[in-house]
Amino acid sequence: MLADLAWREVPDAPLVLVPVGSLEQHGPHLPLETDTLIATAVAERAAARVDAVLAPALGYGSSGEHQSFAGTVSIGTEALTHLLVELTRSLATWAGRVVYVNGHGGNLSALKEAVGQLQVEGHDVDWVPCATEPPHLPGADLHAGLTETSLLLHLCPERVRTDRLEVGNAAPLREILPAMIEGGVAAVSANGVLGDPRAASAEQGEQILAELVDRVVEALVEAL
Repeated sequence: MLADLAWREVPDAPLVLVPVGSLEQHGPHLPLETDTLIATAVAERAAARVDAVLAPALGYGSSGEHQSFAGTVSIGTEALTHLLVELTRSLATWAGRVVYVNGHGGNLSALKEAVGQLQVEGHDVDWVPCATEPPHLPGADLHAGLTETSLLLHLCPERVRTDRLEVGNAAPLREILPAMIEGGVAAVSANGVLGDPRAASAEQGEQILAELVDRVVEALVEAL
């Protein structure tokens, strides 16, 4: 954990993993920082397997599609891009390689733009997905449904409002995407859920987490 170290304890030119999440609505039953919690859990377990340093998570992302719901805080794509660029430039003064572990699909444009610019500048930087929606995780639902609810029942069950589980819009993304682009998630789901969390379980969450970690470790090993 980078934040726990004194400066002389920082390894020489380490691989640094930085979780990237969001602060956005996740239905009536999940905390606003769900994406950040998942990204951090995945990055922490991956760091232990590849001998990396885990940096504190970026808890604000690009979440404009959820802005109609109270509690959502989005800094947008442009600001997130600048943040990633400046953060990497600072990390690069002592880190050997920087990899962002992303848990929110809305951050993709910023990550691609920032990493592309930074690589042109000569920085050893990349990003890997740990998002829980398709196509990154085949068979998963889209948002605050069975997949994310199962993960949090495994990671922090005390934070899941199990008495507030509600089915949302479970239609495939291709069917609801035009309306979402026009009016955000609220245009297709009044409760903010895209899926059905009612059958979620900690056991499923444990299996999903293991799959996410394996995918991230595989990508890191391949890149290294």
